[in-house]
Amino acid sequence: MKLKRLGLKNYRNCTDIKMNFPTLKTLIVGKNAQGKTNILESIYFISDLKSPRTSTVADLIKFNENYFEINAEIEKNNTEISLNYQYTANKKREQKINGVKTTPKNFKSVVKTVLFSTKDLMLLRGSPDDRRTWLDRAISQIYPAYDERLSKYDKIRVQKNNLLKQDIIDETLYDIYNEQLVITGANIIYLRKKFLNEIEKIATKKHSLISNEEIFSLNYSCPYEDVNEISNYLKTQLNDRRNEEFSRRQTCVGPHRDDVEFFINGIDAAKFASQGQQRTVVLSLKLSELDIIKEKTGFSPILLLDDVLAELDDKRQNYLLQSIDKDTQTIITSVDTFLFEQEFLKDVKIYNIENGNIRSQE
Repeated sequence: MKLKRLGLKNYRNCTDIKMNFPTLKTLIVGKNAQGKTNILESIYFISDLKSPRTSTVADLIKFNENYFEINAEIEKNNTEISLNYQYTANKKREQKINGVKTTPKNFKSVVKTVLFSTKDLMLLRGSPDDRRTWLDRAISQIYPAYDERLSKYDKIRVQKNNLLKQDIIDETLYDIYNEQLVITGANIIYLRKKFLNEIEKIATKKHSLISNEEIFSLNYSCPYEDVNEISNYLKTQLNDRRNEEFSRRQTCVGPHRDDVEFFINGIDAAKFASQGQQRTVVLSLKLSELDIIKEKTGFSPILLLDDVLAELDDKRQNYLLQSIDKDTQTIITSVDTFLFEQEFLKDVKIYNIENGNIRSQE
């Protein structure tokens, strides 16, 4: 899978830009706030129909404009696929594959991406919601139905929370919502555990190579693996915290409250690891994510590296660049080319960007 061409209209500060990607490595160079991240965000967007930077799609529309548009040409299985996405200020959206309107689910299935940004480097010290977002996004790239399960779970949870906010709570209806949350929630947790077990095996090896044989491990809130055991665990938790939910008027148990913990040599990495150690954990996870997506889908995802190299020391920079599979398309943003060795730059297409305008560097 390869991104061949990208066109943006009124996307953030990019009024009208067109880019070609003739090689597997592309470097976008520019000072801060010129639009480098916007380009990577747009590529991420066509793979997920969500932005990693905002939950409001309207924020992506250029100031004083009333729509934005993304056009992309993808090469997949020796076939070119055109993608078109438009969004207007009145919240009308339309996605097309090869000129034909399609569903968000079908549109998202075309492109797979792994984004590694400076924000990701704070994954361990961020909030549980940050870690759940990373986990859910990674899983949805492998299991397309996972998004639907999350959506279904959230709808039931919102309905239950609305019930809990009423002056008089219908306990029969409350129990029905709990039964539905157990079924849907257990499936979500099962897939999370399955994914985390797989990524832990790969990340442990990568982490050991970078860190001189430190032992990496992780832990998810629910201790069970089997879906029936997970269901029973959720039932017990919901029953035990019934009075708390009535008091707080919200759902206190379930995958929306779970978290992932990371350990180095058995010690909580978020609390006690150095900044360098934490960055090794995130680097290992991101590279493992690449491997898993390729293994499960048969395609190398597009790797998006957003200003992350400047935040890594030489050892981790070299490991990252050397670990990228030769078949993986990589698009990198940086304030300069000085971070890269001349050997690396030989086969790189370089663009310069300033104030949302891009030009090819010959």
